[in-house]
Amino acid sequence: MILFFLISGLFLGWSLGANDASNIFGSAVGSRMITFRRAAIIASIAVILGAVIQGAGTSATLGKLGSVNAIGGSFTLSLAAAITVYGMTKFSLPVSTTQAIVGAIIGWNIFNGNTTDSGTLSKIVITWISGPVLGALFAVLLYILITKFKKSAKIHLITFESYLKSGLIIVGAFGAYSLGANNIANVMGVFLPAFNLQELNLGLFSLSSNQQLFLLGGIAISVGIITYSKRVMDTIGGNIVELTSEAALVVVLAQSLVLFIFSSTALANLMIRIGLPPIPLVPVSSSQVIVGCVIGIGLYRGARNINFRLLGEIGVGWIATPLVSGVITFFSLFFMKNIFNIEVGHKIIEGVPESSVMTGVSGPEMSEIMKYILLGILIAGSVIGLYYYLLERKKTRELKISEEKFWKNLK
Repeated sequence: MILFFLISGLFLGWSLGANDASNIFGSAVGSRMITFRRAAIIASIAVILGAVIQGAGTSATLGKLGSVNAIGGSFTLSLAAAITVYGMTKFSLPVSTTQAIVGAIIGWNIFNGNTTDSGTLSKIVITWISGPVLGALFAVLLYILITKFKKSAKIHLITFESYLKSGLIIVGAFGAYSLGANNIANVMGVFLPAFNLQELNLGLFSLSSNQQLFLLGGIAISVGIITYSKRVMDTIGGNIVELTSEAALVVVLAQSLVLFIFSSTALANLMIRIGLPPIPLVPVSSSQVIVGCVIGIGLYRGARNINFRLLGEIGVGWIATPLVSGVITFFSLFFMKNIFNIEVGHKIIEGVPESSVMTGVSGPEMSEIMKYILLGILIAGSVIGLYYYLLERKKTRELKISEEKFWKNLK
């Protein structure tokens, strides 16, 4: 039953991988610089690593906004956010998973009579604006650097394209890592307070309770990348490539840097040590950062046809998404509690320590179940990854043989 409640979070992870992977490898796949199989393998591995290694920072911030203290509440929040994202996408309205989950947490706070931390909320809202702006600044600076390098180095066009292909793969891997690190909070953040699993020792390394959930969420994101992101990459990727290949590389790198910065605990601690304000560790919408990056390059290159209607729709989305998600969450919690008799949370009293609120969420039995589930998924994932790798090698070898035959016949 406990694992059933995780389905809504895993669904959010799947949708995140299916949609946001296009922002990372869409340009490379759309331009045929890299095959989808290779992009999917690289992105899947990198996104899981990012989630497990660096996912704690943004999740802690969402926890300060609202500590959901019942697994039924966590399930309802994730489900409400997923419904909001699906519904607004269906009507072609701009939507962000980050804003949907924030609205859902606020809805849970209101339902249970908890106070929403205004300082944390303002910090999150500020990053919704500063994220795209920072992306635009990074994009312009990186675009200037890469264009100057291209002119001064006097590299042959074919050699330069080869460098771009390698660069898109490296930057794509970094982007997938940053996506996992920054956005895993949207997928599993609301489940963390309700789980207290024993540390999982895998020999070479061990995983804490939170990291086990991050691993599950990262795997859900990777499944979304493998199963559905190809369609989105083929559609959106081509649009990014229209910026030119080097601009596409710059956009992906700028977006990756923004996501990484807003999820790096080490960078935030460094800012504190040198006497500067800490960087807020907040999940950021990768799609909205991408828009900021593209607009930044467009303005630098003198583009006059900026789609201000799109900017207006994004602005409306900043308000509409959390509002709709919060309302859906409030009424969903009412039905879950009063009709299905499922515990969805309670008022948090200051000074009273929170304990596990549902039997089975903690303890050796649940930890043992989670251990075998994770091990099974890791083994299955390794087998699938190896299968994809062998297929990719076979395809590359066949392509090389056909090229050799072509040049031989041409002579």
